Amino acid sequence: MGSPALRAALLPPLLLLLLLRVPPSRAFPGSGDSPLEDDEVGYSHARYKDTPWCSPIKVKYGDVYCRAPQGGYYKTALGTRCDIRCRKGYELHGSSQLVCQSDKRWSDKVICKQKRCPTLAMPANGGFKCVDGAYFNSRCEYYCSPGYTLKGEQTVTCMDNKAWSGRPASCVDMEPPRIKCPSVKERIAEPNKLTVRVSWETPEGRDTADGILTDVILKGLPPGSNFPEGDHKIQYTVYDRAENKGICKFRVKVRVRRCGKLNAPENGYMKCSSDGDNYGATCEFSCIGGYELQGSPARVCQSNLAWSGTEPTCAAMNVNVGVRTAAALLDQFYEKRRLLIVSTPTARNLLYRLQLGMLQVVAANPTLFLQYGASG
Repeated sequence: MGSPALRAALLPPLLLLLLLRVPPSRAFPGSGDSPLEDDEVGYSHARYKDTPWCSPIKVKYGDVYCRAPQGGYYKTALGTRCDIRCRKGYELHGSSQLVCQSDKRWSDKVICKQKRCPTLAMPANGGFKCVDGAYFNSRCEYYCSPGYTLKGEQTVTCMDNKAWSGRPASCVDMEPPRIKCPSVKERIAEPNKLTVRVSWETPEGRDTADGILTDVILKGLPPGSNFPEGDHKIQYTVYDRAENKGICKFRVKVRVRRCGKLNAPENGYMKCSSDGDNYGATCEFSCIGGYELQGSPARVCQSNLAWSGTEPTCAAMNVNVGVRTAAALLDQFYEKRRLLIVSTPTARNLLYRLQLGMLQVVAANPTLFLQYGASG
């Protein structure tokens, strides 16, 4: 072997040769190696040059943690075991632990794939828009068609557990249908009438969602009816398929022009047409037996809301015997009798029978009554 001095002289060149034969460092991301370990790795390869070595493991979006059977930093030697862990949002496809085998290959192939949430269902009458599809950390935003309201979470995110952050939203019809009523109606009754025929176009409803209406309900008199005097409420209600309802209301006003009520004269009667005091109504007057009418026998409610004629009265009937001829007296008798018959409600009336008897006496003896009147 030579003297100690010779061995000491040859040692530096041998160490230099060994260092030159050491292969360069094979550090890789996630392998557990570092620049500080390069010398040790090179030394281990030289020391175990007959030991099978595997290629360094590189897993995209994952981390590798290896343990060598001899200990130390032998991260890819035969028997080395490596644990594979994927980063957040990714999941492992393959074995979670790899072993370096004698054929210089790892026991399995692994990959970290981005996690994916289930495909969202398209909501009826709406949709959604997503950023990055259905993969981890993707955001999806729901929207609804016009006339529909979003119910649920508007925005959902794909989480690490491969579930969406909120329940899928839905689009519901919550907006009531629209309906426009006709304008307020005001009508004036024609002469001698108490009602007015009022018509209008039936209002049409419109649903803001699918445009379909199921029911239209009218409350009040239908168009084309004869409306009496006063205020009348009309209401239309429409429903859509979601049972939302729209309502419109309006009024029909009917006016009857009136002159004011008349009263029957004392000892007389009054008979009126229509309602008795409305525009165009006519009131006729008569007196009871033994009285004769003075003033207007009939009065009409005029357009200026004033009664025509003069106020009637009933005066006691008087036979004028101061006439010169029997014919004049008889004419007076016949007129008085006509008034008496017209004004008396029934022929059984005692006053009527008494007065009629007196008139008949006058009619039977006109000359006697003329002489009596002349002598008086």
